[in-house]
Amino acid sequence: RACFGSRISQVRVLSPRPLFHHCQSPNWSIHVKTTVERIKPTRVKLTIEANEEDFKPSIDHAYEHIAEDVSIPGFRKGKVPPAILDKRVGRGAILAHAINDGLDSLYRAAIESEKLRPIGQPSADVKSAPDEQTFKGNLVVEIEVEVRPEIKLPELKGLKVKVDEVKVDKKDVDAELDNLRGRFGSLKTVERAAKKGDFTTVNLVATIDGKQVDAAENISYEIGSGKLIDGIDEALETLTAGETTTFKSKLAGGDKAGSESEITVTLTAVKERELPKADDAFAQLASEFDTIAELKESLEKQIAENKVYGQGIQARDLALEALLKLVDVPVSDELVEADVHRHLEGEGRLEDKEHRAEVLEQSTTGFKSQMLLDAIAEKEEVKVSEQDLLQFLFISAQQYGMDANEFIRTIDQNGQIPAYVAEVARRKALALVLEAAKVEDKKGKSVDITSFLNDGAVAAEDHTGHDHD
Repeated sequence: RACFGSRISQVRVLSPRPLFHHCQSPNWSIHVKTTVERIKPTRVKLTIEANEEDFKPSIDHAYEHIAEDVSIPGFRKGKVPPAILDKRVGRGAILAHAINDGLDSLYRAAIESEKLRPIGQPSADVKSAPDEQTFKGNLVVEIEVEVRPEIKLPELKGLKVKVDEVKVDKKDVDAELDNLRGRFGSLKTVERAAKKGDFTTVNLVATIDGKQVDAAENISYEIGSGKLIDGIDEALETLTAGETTTFKSKLAGGDKAGSESEITVTLTAVKERELPKADDAFAQLASEFDTIAELKESLEKQIAENKVYGQGIQARDLALEALLKLVDVPVSDELVEADVHRHLEGEGRLEDKEHRAEVLEQSTTGFKSQMLLDAIAEKEEVKVSEQDLLQFLFISAQQYGMDANEFIRTIDQNGQIPAYVAEVARRKALALVLEAAKVEDKKGKSVDITSFLNDGAVAAEDHTGHDHD
């Protein structure tokens, strides 16, 4: 069923990777000469110059590290004198080792002293190095890296957000009651054409250029649920049991995901759900109430509470949208393009230009949202407690369908904990935005979203618009 499988969405979190591959190396002096050139709002070039005195600790470390790996008769590992190493491996190799191992510390000291926030992989170019034989002369390195842009934040207080008003109609209560009745309903086979809401049993065969690429039998499917391949609903409606039809669709999974395929569907059974009568007997069966009137009153209250919660979600999304309109947030074209490529490659849709445009817009908005919320979190000095982080990790584990302890262990092993801490800080920053905003419904009535904020709802749901890996 790989090609016909249900769609699943995933939470995406930006995760910084290790900057340079390096072994343990001495810290470079924070006084190393550094100049910064902002090539673009999101990219800088660091020119770092270390003199002989600054560079000497790395030379010493290179000798120590190489001595541990070299076996020379008459000397214990790690105790080989520098003069012997000069003859055995050469001073050029010593110098190269010193530069390679020192790059990470050199880079980290530079970004710390210049208060830069990298968001991508740096690239380094050694412009000049000390002499290979004497180690005299300065080391000059140019490093380019994507960084967080400088963002001028507006005043958060006074931001106005208008949400839908809370209004519960009779049809809302009837629909909720029907859902409840559906839980106690039964399925009955019918001899008629299938329609939306029917439960069907189908066989599927997918072919590309006349060759079968997948097949599945006896699949249970509710017409209109959207849990199978695109076009299946239209194909099944009006069919009766025993009939077959074909339609074209892009496969949803497997090796051929995203490929245009001809789907043959055979309807083998049609069933409709019979609902129990909505009376006092049903109320007693399905709830703690004695009468259907009491049950309907309870459902009305639940719907109202859900709509109030929905106001909070709407306010959250609109507040972020309003902020993005007020603030110029530059984004890295390189990082956005890399993100779009990963997404499309994972779907097998690299050549789908229309979908690429959609993903590009989503990714750009997602990056802008993250940069903006990072800036707010930094300005407001947002703190993430252990409890905040654990709550978010438990929710994330549920979204991935994983055991919480296993999920936490996995992301810890992958070095992703800092990325999740950053995401929690963003969500707390968004909560601060909501607390400062003036929220009203479309009739001008003030809306209290305190319960929404206290419930941790901002941190419990994804607000960036991403569904990428």
